[in-house]
Amino acid sequence: MTGSAEHRPGTSGRLDTLLTDVIREALSAAGGFAGGVYMRSSMPGLLRLAVLSGLPGRLFRPWSRLHVDRRFPVADAYRLGVQVVLPDAAETMSRYPQFATGLPFQFGSLHAPVAGERTTYGVLTVLRPAVSDATDVLPDRDRLAQLAENLGSALEDLEASGGTVAWDGEPLCVRPPAPGSTAGRIGRFTWNPATDEVTTDHRLHAVLGVAPGQPTTTSAELAGSVTAADAHHVLTALRETAAGRPPPLPLHVRSVDGAPRLVELWTPFDASVPRGAHPVHGLVLDPDIGSVADAGADLLPEGVFCLDRLGLIVYSNPTAAHLLGRSITEMLGRSLWEALPWLDRPGYEDHLRKALLSPDPVHFHVVRPLGQDDRGTAAPPVGDSLMLSVYPGPGLLTCKVVPTNRAADTSAGAPLPYGRTPHEAPAASGAHAAEGAAGGAGSMAPLYRPIVLAIALTEAVTAHQVSAVVMQELLPAFGGGRLAIYLLQEQHLYLAWETGFPKGFLDPFEGVGLDVRLPGVETLTKGQPLFFESMDQLAAEYPGIPLDTTQGARAFLPLIASGRPVGSCILGFDLPRRFSTEERMVLSSLAGLIAHAMEKAHRYDNEAALARGLQQALLPRRLSAHPRVETAGRYLAGTQGMDVGGDWYDVVESGDGLALVIGDVQGHGVQAAATMGQLRSAVRAFALGDHPPDEVMSGTNHLLIDLDPGQFASCCYIRLDPVTGLARVARAGHPPPIIRYPDGRTHVLDIPGGVVLGVDPNADYPVTDLEMEPGAILALYTDGLVERPGADIDDGITALRVALAAAGAPATHPGGRSLAGIADRLTARARHDADRPDDIALLLTTRRQTPRTP
Repeated sequence: MTGSAEHRPGTSGRLDTLLTDVIREALSAAGGFAGGVYMRSSMPGLLRLAVLSGLPGRLFRPWSRLHVDRRFPVADAYRLGVQVVLPDAAETMSRYPQFATGLPFQFGSLHAPVAGERTTYGVLTVLRPAVSDATDVLPDRDRLAQLAENLGSALEDLEASGGTVAWDGEPLCVRPPAPGSTAGRIGRFTWNPATDEVTTDHRLHAVLGVAPGQPTTTSAELAGSVTAADAHHVLTALRETAAGRPPPLPLHVRSVDGAPRLVELWTPFDASVPRGAHPVHGLVLDPDIGSVADAGADLLPEGVFCLDRLGLIVYSNPTAAHLLGRSITEMLGRSLWEALPWLDRPGYEDHLRKALLSPDPVHFHVVRPLGQDDRGTAAPPVGDSLMLSVYPGPGLLTCKVVPTNRAADTSAGAPLPYGRTPHEAPAASGAHAAEGAAGGAGSMAPLYRPIVLAIALTEAVTAHQVSAVVMQELLPAFGGGRLAIYLLQEQHLYLAWETGFPKGFLDPFEGVGLDVRLPGVETLTKGQPLFFESMDQLAAEYPGIPLDTTQGARAFLPLIASGRPVGSCILGFDLPRRFSTEERMVLSSLAGLIAHAMEKAHRYDNEAALARGLQQALLPRRLSAHPRVETAGRYLAGTQGMDVGGDWYDVVESGDGLALVIGDVQGHGVQAAATMGQLRSAVRAFALGDHPPDEVMSGTNHLLIDLDPGQFASCCYIRLDPVTGLARVARAGHPPPIIRYPDGRTHVLDIPGGVVLGVDPNADYPVTDLEMEPGAILALYTDGLVERPGADIDDGITALRVALAAAGAPATHPGGRSLAGIADRLTARARHDADRPDDIALLLTTRRQTPRTP
């Protein structure tokens, strides 16, 4: 196991072992080439990548923190508790465009929630080769689900025993299972610190270059198998590992014959074993694999080197070392970025991600720094602009490097960028070459965060939704723990969203004017982002400014849209940090996107407020009352559009009785609401004239046809005699009423009806008589309450009938609840549904046994 150098101290060894073991099993069981385990963290709503296998940690860093509300497969699997199966890139782009934008490569993925009986701990994720038929991955999905279930049970047991089941550090990076036989490549051993006994397998002697008869039965004898300079490091690492502190990276040693070797150490967790006495497991890896093949590759005129899936260089021929400006010994066993730090650029990393995640070779230009090489010797005379070709394999990446002037020769066989022919390719050099190699090769890495945020913001409509998206995207991406967004209103800044700050800390800044010297104000008035890499730096620049902590860093970003000030955004970090040039550029770009989204949301909020005012004006402020009748109405606007629609209900005095009305105008929005207002007025006028129900429907039908708004409407009209309970009903294409009898039985009333209003001027609307006894509840509703996309409306009506039966009797009966309370119960689920495609109206009516006294 290879741990991240940034691995948190004090991590539970048992948790580490559980996670690393399961990801290795998952890759084998699900046919994956890479994968990981996301775990919940101490920060609410934040998932962190705990273990990563098959990919270098630095290349997957943008996805190491995820908010549970993001539109990502991992977040959906965790939040919804469902498996997410993405067989190929097309399905990934269709369902999760933000995820596909950052990793636009040909691969599939499986995601399974890791849950116990009472809680969800994380998500088990496997990246695998793409397949065209989703049924091909179903067996792998089932095996992954079983592993996730087993892990959830183990984590539940760990938590029950007092262990912490959360992750707040950087991911552990582990080597994936070897694709083939490892004979001659890896030797294994176990050291018992209590007895100092070392147990080895039959390969270890060959890997260390020690004769089989030579003993290696103690730690000292094992250390004697490497050079004297490395023996002390091996013994120290053994003792540290036994104490629960394994080295985060492989040890680079040399065997007695001078050959480079990698030593990895780890220990299983056992709470019953005293600290310092844990058995230590180890393996010794020969990075110089395949001596016969290597000898042939050493003679090639092109530079060739190989990486494993963790980014370690396991082979290099002399030509590659010469072109890259390093010696072979300085490259072998080290990560690509440790051996060649000048490859630490986003453009290069994006190409390497593609090589690790897709089956096709990747070709791109790189530029070695000018002047001296890393050893202080003169740079190779062939030049500093190189063509790098990466050929992915199941366990290794084979890389070919040649000078650009040779890559221009068609014999090199590598395609050139931008579709140029070999004769069109210029010999890049100097600053221009560096610029082209890093940024001109089509890298998506620098654009990833702005693109993902832009996609997420397209789904945000209100200022609250925009703020939520910013919290979900920015904080995990940059490791921040605090966020505040202020919006400008009448030359003052008002808090629109905050998270992570101590309660009440931001109160003194509410409504601050633009003439006050504060970083959140000056970033907006000056139009420039402000970055403070420590709280001391912030306090020195703004003496006397209140601080919520003594440790950390802050970024203040101006929100400016099309030259108009919108507000400011504050990002807080728990520890001091340096903001790189790229991070400053990306954050500035993101601030522009946020500003435009906020400006759009502000316009929407204003229009929505006007629409809601129109809706409230059109709906009845109060319902007509009668001593023997109790009514309760509810209206919920659809969540798509401006929260205004064409559903309505009304209760109108009609002679000595009451008219109960509910209707639904086709469509949603201001036009539907305007038509609804005209129909409500017409029905109300007919009802006040005490017209029979069929005449009310016919008259309203003719009115809607004459108005010709291009819309139709459904309606149900009931004229109720409060004293006798006689009800006369006419229906125009509306869902049937439901009645709950005093004994708890419910029934969907089979009432004949006519066509919807506004279609046929000669339509008839038959009248049906029914009797409503005291204590019964009559429910009128619109289709938004019972209809869902892809579901049968009859199933929705049945569900409402069952809910009405379970809601209980009205307060007119002993032990009953208020009619308003029943209405709230029937609409509770819809009220909390964020995706409500249609308006909802509900009108409940019940008769009292005796008149209510004033």
